[in-house]
Amino acid sequence: MLGLGRLNKTVFALAVAGVFALTPVVAAAQAAKKPTTTTRTAAARARAAAQARAAAAARLVREAETPKFKTDILGNLVPDVRAAAAIVFNPQTNEVLWEANSHDRRPIASLTKLMTALTFIADEPDMNRKVTVVRADTRAASVTYLRTGDVVTLRDVLHLTLIASDNAAARVLARTSEGGSSAFIRRMNETALQLGLTSARFTDPSGLHADNVASAYDISHLISYASANDTLAPIMRKSSHEVRTNRRVVTVRSTLNKLFGTGVDVVGGKTGFISKAGYCLATLLQIPHGSQVAVVVLGASNSTLRFAEVRHLFNWVVGRTNGLDGGDETIDR
Repeated sequence: MLGLGRLNKTVFALAVAGVFALTPVVAAAQAAKKPTTTTRTAAARARAAAQARAAAAARLVREAETPKFKTDILGNLVPDVRAAAAIVFNPQTNEVLWEANSHDRRPIASLTKLMTALTFIADEPDMNRKVTVVRADTRAASVTYLRTGDVVTLRDVLHLTLIASDNAAARVLARTSEGGSSAFIRRMNETALQLGLTSARFTDPSGLHADNVASAYDISHLISYASANDTLAPIMRKSSHEVRTNRRVVTVRSTLNKLFGTGVDVVGGKTGFISKAGYCLATLLQIPHGSQVAVVVLGASNSTLRFAEVRHLFNWVVGRTNGLDGGDETIDR
């Protein structure tokens, strides 16, 4: 056996020579102090990807905020909207001021909720009535602030439907109405026919079904009808609303907030999106010292673009009203 002195010298020599490995804890600590080449490369790539995404988003905004125009067959400069369909309609004169594919029948996503709200109000409900949210309301609802078991007034449910575009809330309105959901959807389609919306068809109250369809022309009439309702119009103009359930208080914000505060006087409006519909927006806007116009955009490729195109169309109409060539007076960009 080695003597103690010789053993200590041997251990020391082996340690100096690197024969004994570092303990796992010490090794991990040292590795953490000094990033490996792979770690530094991954971090650099992550930063570059983030910068690329930010640049792409900024470019998208710049492109959307720049209105596009084209010359029509009469030589007039008119909007060239980047969407599947769009229209500017004057409900007071029943005049179409501009349109693109406005009679094409398309999925309309949550613009459906305009008809849901109109049908609900037509039943003259007790807005203070409290209802209980069930599992069928919230299942696969995608966007909802409600939870199964919540007890909430129909007034708050209607606010959730129009302000936050809450899909479970729309289902609650239908389910708790006379005859239940099936009868409610049947009344939605009957109301559409009564209003002359011949392209409109509804299969659910939320707009999650791609079978909910209508033309931009019919939606321009629908938003005009809804915005003329004394109960619905003030709700659509709210930027936020406080919802009280039996268990909590929730503040919801309007999906129209990208339009509020931009210098455009919003009388009423509703957003919508599902993949088959694209990004949709229906609005009734007030021309300064003039009439109201319904501006509808269906099937835009992104949310930024749908809001920008509605503003561009409104600016064009305002400019045309004021006698400007091309109608490109800017209210807000």
